[in-house]
Amino acid sequence: SGSMSAENRLELVKDSLEMLVERMDERDEVAIVGFESSAYTVLRPTNASETYQINRALKGLQPGDSTNVDEGLRLGYSAADRMYCAECENRVILLTDGVANTGETDVNDLKNFVSRYASSGITLTGIGVGMGNFNDVLLEQLADNGNGNYYYFDTLDEARERFVEKFVSTMQVIAYDAKVQVEFNPQIVASYRLIGYENRQLDDSDFRDDSVDAGEVGAGMAVTALYEVKLKSEADGRIATIKMRWQDADTHQITEKDTDFFSNELSNSFGQTSPYFQRAAVVAAYAEILRASPYVNGTLIDVYDQAQELSDQFPEDEKFDEFVTMVLKSARLARGVE
Repeated sequence: SGSMSAENRLELVKDSLEMLVERMDERDEVAIVGFESSAYTVLRPTNASETYQINRALKGLQPGDSTNVDEGLRLGYSAADRMYCAECENRVILLTDGVANTGETDVNDLKNFVSRYASSGITLTGIGVGMGNFNDVLLEQLADNGNGNYYYFDTLDEARERFVEKFVSTMQVIAYDAKVQVEFNPQIVASYRLIGYENRQLDDSDFRDDSVDAGEVGAGMAVTALYEVKLKSEADGRIATIKMRWQDADTHQITEKDTDFFSNELSNSFGQTSPYFQRAAVVAAYAEILRASPYVNGTLIDVYDQAQELSDQFPEDEKFDEFVTMVLKSARLARGVE
């Protein structure tokens, strides 16, 4: 779309895909489709060793006007279908900065379309770039129904992390329809709430219904869900049973495991918990404040102080350093300080 010319978005897409192509070899094949008011073929199926030809096609991409995601997906999946290899990872990568505003724009129809191809072994990765008209929910839902994954980046470093450093987890799914069900013990737990994940919650009855679509997990990927739990006074014993269920990507066999969590496994204070738990909780607290959650009891400065203290535990984590800086900027903006 024309908005891809803003903030150097299209150039970011080109540079990102060039890095992706560098990770491929003569065993791989790639095709490129562009879409604006309509979709068009940029590069017919080509062996990935032909890097000059692929990169030349990428460099020729130019911003257009509207955003016909529907036609782009249809032409892209058609190309992937022609290249289909039963022993390979067959993947469509959708990169866009905006909403579907031309052609078929009904989200349910788009979801059903990608689901049909997912069932035949062609998965979808959604990549969001840019801000403003960006539609986070659309890409996430399409990736979910396409048995793939969804990411967002606005810098080349973030693209490098996804397409180079974490290439395998981006491109290779190891668990389909992964579900987690937490059953709290009412004799111990007074109340609980799930923080986030509102658009991914399933009914309890869906847990063992393998026809119900759920999330996919890539190789080396970690998935975190946070609950706020209030225990009854003098609570002692089993707090919850955590159940996990997924389909193995290679064998397609369904696996289910469960484990119990007891009150004697709780830490006595936040500071005694794992640094990884503290990091997840601090990031969640920041998100809760930004969304004006009624459950928030604290300020952005509180989050910054906690994050700053925690940063010593992750001296080489550039992502967390960036997060700490972002929280400080947010706190200053909230107080009207530049």
